[in-house]
Amino acid sequence: MTFDRSCLREAAATLLVAAILSLVGHQRSFAESRVEFQEWATPAKGEHPHDPLATADGAIWYTGQRANLIGRVDVATGKIKEVPLREANSGPHGLVADRDGAIWFTAQSGGYIGRLDPRTGEVRTYFPKDAQKIDPHTPIFDRSGVLWFTAQSANMIGRLDPAKGEIELMRSPTRDSAPYGVVVGADGALYVAEFGANKIARIDPATRRIEEFGLPNEDARPRRIAATPDGFLWYTDFTRGRLGRLNPKTGEVVDWPSPGGAQSGPYAIAVLDGDIWYAETGSEQNMLVRFDPKTPSFESWPIPGGGGVVRNMMARPGGGLALALSGVDKIALVTISRAAPGH
Repeated sequence: MTFDRSCLREAAATLLVAAILSLVGHQRSFAESRVEFQEWATPAKGEHPHDPLATADGAIWYTGQRANLIGRVDVATGKIKEVPLREANSGPHGLVADRDGAIWFTAQSGGYIGRLDPRTGEVRTYFPKDAQKIDPHTPIFDRSGVLWFTAQSANMIGRLDPAKGEIELMRSPTRDSAPYGVVVGADGALYVAEFGANKIARIDPATRRIEEFGLPNEDARPRRIAATPDGFLWYTDFTRGRLGRLNPKTGEVVDWPSPGGAQSGPYAIAVLDGDIWYAETGSEQNMLVRFDPKTPSFESWPIPGGGGVVRNMMARPGGGLALALSGVDKIALVTISRAAPGH
């Protein structure tokens, strides 16, 4: 077999030009974004704020997982108010607001779902029937106002209709699949990242039917998940250091290596203005990453407080991101702006 050296030189030149154009595009994108961080330390050390919740009034709520409380940061004043939970060792984990502004949370260690009235501080608890042992993880409301949640170690997905106050439990089809992050897709279905398997589950909220999408790589481990209006599901592949995208209509999966590499530990994820934002948590200096699906290209910024593992984040009403910096006992607000082209 013979090789045409001129063809090889031409191919090498083409690859070099493509690489240069890719770098130029990345740098241009980077220059057009400005990210600013504000951070607030929780009143006591070791609270381990697990999940944040940005509400319409501009506040950021959080779960103090190891302090057995729910906290609220007034972003305008920096004042923090905390509500202790009456159930000992509840281990509050995730939280979400309903249409009336009540704060619902998962008590992972306590095995219950809680509802906090932000006006009175009163907390109502909901336990499974027959004293079933579960570890509620991440909660979300579907379009009809029903609360759904994952239960990681119990390998279950739960459903709580606030009007009835009863918890219904469904077992994940795959053994030890560890249901983790959950999101409502553009089609109104619930999508669950199965952190113990290379799968993402779809749940029809009306029929309770569960179907699973297998990810091509057996080592893939989706941890958190987000949805875009075009119907795609985006997930952080924690063990492989990649950002993934699933098309639930076709089952097609595409993924990209995260800028921090295979050990970068992509974790918390959110969608803001069509971009995918997530946190790399594989090193002591956590990184905030932006992915532009249109380009596609990445940008990265170090989180000033380190992060200590950003386990969850969410887009704020009106713009920006709310983050819980678990290991360093802080809550963060990220403000994002774009410079005009050419600047």
